[in-house]
Amino acid sequence: MSEIVREEMEVDVLLVGAGPANLACAYHLQNLIEKNSGTGGSLGETLIMVIDKGAHVGAHVMSGAVLDPVALNELIPNWKDSGAPVTTAVSKDAMLYLTKSGKFTMPWVPASMHHHGCYLISLNKLAIWLGEQVEAKGCEVFPGTAGAELLFDGSKVIGVQTDDKGLDKESNQKTAFEPGMLLKARVTVLGEGTRGHLTRALTRKLDLDKGRNPQTYTTGVKELWEFPEGTLEPGLVYHLMGYPLGNSQFGGGFIYHLSDTLMSIGLVVGLNYRNPFTESQALFSQMKAHPHIRSMLEKGKMVRYGAKTIPEGGYWSIPRNYGDGFLITGDSSSLLNPARLKGIHLAMKSGMLAAETIFDALKKDDTSAATLSAYNGKLRDSFVHKEMFKYRYFPHMFHRGIASAPGFILKNLFTGFRKRPPVAADHLSMQKLQDYFGSQVPDPEATRPKADGKLIFNKIDSVYYSGSTHEEDQPAHLQIGDLDTCVTKCAEEYGNPCRLFCPASVYEIEENEGRRQLKINASNCVHCKTCDIADPYGNITWVNPEGGGGPNFDGL
Repeated sequence: MSEIVREEMEVDVLLVGAGPANLACAYHLQNLIEKNSGTGGSLGETLIMVIDKGAHVGAHVMSGAVLDPVALNELIPNWKDSGAPVTTAVSKDAMLYLTKSGKFTMPWVPASMHHHGCYLISLNKLAIWLGEQVEAKGCEVFPGTAGAELLFDGSKVIGVQTDDKGLDKESNQKTAFEPGMLLKARVTVLGEGTRGHLTRALTRKLDLDKGRNPQTYTTGVKELWEFPEGTLEPGLVYHLMGYPLGNSQFGGGFIYHLSDTLMSIGLVVGLNYRNPFTESQALFSQMKAHPHIRSMLEKGKMVRYGAKTIPEGGYWSIPRNYGDGFLITGDSSSLLNPARLKGIHLAMKSGMLAAETIFDALKKDDTSAATLSAYNGKLRDSFVHKEMFKYRYFPHMFHRGIASAPGFILKNLFTGFRKRPPVAADHLSMQKLQDYFGSQVPDPEATRPKADGKLIFNKIDSVYYSGSTHEEDQPAHLQIGDLDTCVTKCAEEYGNPCRLFCPASVYEIEENEGRRQLKINASNCVHCKTCDIADPYGNITWVNPEGGGGPNFDGL
């Protein structure tokens, strides 16, 4: 293949990822620049560009989602009059504990999970609306454009190379080949969400997580259900505990009445599980098949599906989120409060503080780590740090579900909870088949509810409801370090858990002429990143596919 000639473009600020953090950053920064220009400031024309791998802004954005409006109030004070898709205030919180066939309502809801003053939203719709506000401000927004790799001058980040389009599976140029561009920037802001491809590479290159705990994650599986008009109570929130997770596994379910016709229902499962046959999508199906939940859903129909990983490590897992030429925002910076089940307001505020830091750096014409380190100070002086620090022990107290809390409290009681709790990476928790099951290894299919196309859906049907599409003939974005490990060591020791923990049926083990081989259905991928996290050997690396491919989380 001949050497690729790439066009170069210089921008002042490049934001990678069009989630709530980076959209808030772009909007706030443009506001600051406009105010500076109005007072005779010297910044002049400042080019702010946002790129995103989704086909359109919001396509890959999903959450539960409960919005604490504190950051939105600050960013766009008149959002209620500006058409923001934030209309359903939380009216009631209730916590249900499920047994296998029964349930009881908890007499109280923990203060951290009270949602007074919050709203039930579609984060997808909020991102779309924020993107419109950012474009109206004059920022350049380019969806369908993935970041392939970071550009460096030594250890200084100087921009991003965007993805090549029109390569076949062997990386040969097809007729419609379009080379990616070199986007050079004075400051690059990484807000790629959970386990971002570029953020992961930068963290490893610069040891940004040195002295921090490894990040821990959950996988959230979610559906949007539609009901006849007047069926639901708008603003009602159910927190679900117990079955099917029990008391020794981190996670829980949720049900949100978004309106009188729309319900958001999902299950969050910690990825630090021991059972190698843990399957988030199957557990979610078991939850829906519970008699009480089934009765809630009987008048409705499922209209949308999605899955994503969630950074649950909390305060002790926040990496160094600044350096020469770069800042990291939102979920990419572990800014999510697992005790409150909220991170949107933290992400947006982090973006706003990043904007203020960048604004000062541009005025000084200095984007060094020394100048951009002010971002960390701004975070520490804000409600972001206050909230994250207050709940700093929550992920560790409940790392094995409710059952682990008493032991954690007793262990730390006499040290005054002053130490950083030791934590292992999630995939190291998974036990081998013989260690977990002994000599009687069950068939994971036996406990999976049978799909009926109404209440329970198989993974292939669920992928259809995610709207996920990819160009089939392109280089693999799910990269396997050693294929032989998959069909030998992993099969023997763990039973190929990738075929279970993936909520989109990407991974299959096939027999071909008497030989086992791994089949990767990359076009099914919903970009949750579970495989990159949960593989027991760290043998799977998720990278960005060709920009524009992936899910369409419409309404999620």
